[in-house]
Amino acid sequence: MQSICVFCGSHNGSNEKFTAAAVETGQLIAKKNLTLVYGGARVGLMGAVADAALRASGAVIGVIPESLVAKEIAHTGITELKIVKTMHERKAAMSELSDGFIALPGGYGTLEEFCEMLTWSMLGLRKAPCGLLNIDGFFDHLLRFFDWSAECDFISKEHRQLVLVSDSPVDLLKQMEEFKYTAAERYYESSKADKSR
Repeated sequence: MQSICVFCGSHNGSNEKFTAAAVETGQLIAKKNLTLVYGGARVGLMGAVADAALRASGAVIGVIPESLVAKEIAHTGITELKIVKTMHERKAAMSELSDGFIALPGGYGTLEEFCEMLTWSMLGLRKAPCGLLNIDGFFDHLLRFFDWSAECDFISKEHRQLVLVSDSPVDLLKQMEEFKYTAAERYYESSKADKSR
């Protein structure tokens, strides 16, 4: 891996551990000589992860749509700021620039961005590792939903395992570095099996 995309909130959230985790993640990515790719804001957890990577002498690329430059307060002090027209272009650019994806705590946007990359991985469109940094149990309910969806036969066992999880940035990065992609073939095999019933 040469670059890691981090999806996270444009707010800090109610738990100080969230900001601490964002800082640790940014520092770790820089120390591993990886480029940080993120949403381009200088506020919230987005700003915390970017500033931490910069302080550790890391390269940081932000991608932000024109409509959010003022709302999310675009970070002009990073290595490179890409301003795009739409949210769709934002996600496409972040995907193209990244070799792996991490979600820290956040809201609708964080979840939507992470799940799109996870879906692309399931379909074999991207074979990149996707990890949740589950700080203080933030993603516990989401993980239970994934388990329930698998029990209801909407997610296969192989696809459920695409979601890497840890409460430690060090451990999550290690999982991502060791990730081996094997899921796409199973997706198409299961699809064919469904059609033959």
